Amino acid sequence: MSEKRLNGDDHLKRSIDWKQGMAIALGVPLLILPSLGYLPLYVSAAAILIWGLSVLQGFMQNTAYAEMATTLPKVSGVPGFAQHIYAEDHQGRYNKGKLLGGFTAWSYWFGWNPILAIFSILVGGYLHGLFPVLGETFTEYQLSLMAGGVIFTGLFVVNWFGLKEGAILGYILAAISLIPLVILAVAPFATGHVELSNITGSWWPTDWAWDLHHILILFGVFGIAHWSACAWETAAMYGPEYKNPSKDAPKALFACGIICFFLFVLLQSSVIGVLGVDGVLAEPVSPLIPVAEAVFGQAGSMITIILLMAAMVLIIQTAFLGSSRAMHSMSREGNLPKIFGHTNRHGTPFVALLVIAAFNLALISMGNASAVLGASAIGYTIAHGLSLLAYVKSKKDPAFADLERPFKAPKGWKYVGLFFGLFNVPLCVVGVVYLNSLEIGWAPTWVAFAVLGAYIPIWLYSQHESRRANRKAATARASDRDATDLEKVS
Repeated sequence: MSEKRLNGDDHLKRSIDWKQGMAIALGVPLLILPSLGYLPLYVSAAAILIWGLSVLQGFMQNTAYAEMATTLPKVSGVPGFAQHIYAEDHQGRYNKGKLLGGFTAWSYWFGWNPILAIFSILVGGYLHGLFPVLGETFTEYQLSLMAGGVIFTGLFVVNWFGLKEGAILGYILAAISLIPLVILAVAPFATGHVELSNITGSWWPTDWAWDLHHILILFGVFGIAHWSACAWETAAMYGPEYKNPSKDAPKALFACGIICFFLFVLLQSSVIGVLGVDGVLAEPVSPLIPVAEAVFGQAGSMITIILLMAAMVLIIQTAFLGSSRAMHSMSREGNLPKIFGHTNRHGTPFVALLVIAAFNLALISMGNASAVLGASAIGYTIAHGLSLLAYVKSKKDPAFADLERPFKAPKGWKYVGLFFGLFNVPLCVVGVVYLNSLEIGWAPTWVAFAVLGAYIPIWLYSQHESRRANRKAATARASDRDATDLEKVS
């Protein structure tokens, strides 16, 4: 990657420290909400174990990403690492390594981007149930669409003024989101509402068998959990915006990881411990609501819903920022049209923000948060599989041997990266596709493949655009040289 591309006009501003990066990423624990009732449907109380193992998988993967964030401090997180590492010297008309890196970044973008739609749908559903007068006037779809429009517009205005201001909002929303999550994770244990027999008596489904059908389900469950429990890698997205990336990126990553581990395990334990597996399955969309009612009563439940809806704005903010940085990174690398790399004077990639908002307003029309999540998880899992293989390449390729690595993963970590890269692709991808076919049908899979496949013509156009710009630049340089030579002669 040339310094010119990194330090040109449309560059990001170094304006935040690790605490601000962590605050933006602290929306990640909320990603458990769509799956609190989904995982027990297939693995009963063993969902608690799945969450714990998945967050530990996040530590394995994010240790590799922390090394990459400090080795390549001028690129934006996972999509930036993959594009930089897979890129090779241009050979022929099209660069296959550049295409692979761009596709990895596009998959990552599609993994994060639909979070805006997913949580807008959840907000619409909560509003529909919380305020009966709204339910009489509007459908859940209409409420979701209006909620999405209001939230996206508000966040666009806030983020127009730069990431530092977005991080300030992140501090406020982080407190709002973590308070109800921590209370709902801890209070049921403190008040004695958790029955351990609800967990130990239903550890695995009674009909579970270790055959191909159930093994594919298990891979799919890990893929869905991976979408939530490993997403704190987004703290590495802000490498070009950290004041001291060699220290800020690892600190932000691992601080988020520790918080996620305790909240993911405790929240699922709390929900199953209070309601039992059957009670969770009776409330698959919002099992935290009956937990709040059991512990705090009706008034407490209403307060919890309001706080959770406010918290959902934080995870939408996290996804909004992360996916816009992915598009900015791809544009700067020549893997998306240049317009997506444009920033305003505050360093905000505003064109990317507008496109993301419009795309998610369209996704809301799917109407089912699980369907959107099922499509998104395919892109997210592909992105991490290919990104971890890119990390392995960076450890073996002599082209990267001399790079300074301020933070180094333990010796032999490339084999850890290889294991989880292959675990994600193909095993978890196949599992998610299989799980989608059982629960939701084939629509999410076709949507995922359509969006991912659309990248090929977009990338080809980007290469045409780059070649055209290069020809213009070469013509301009030639004209300047001719003018200079003419002046010398005269």
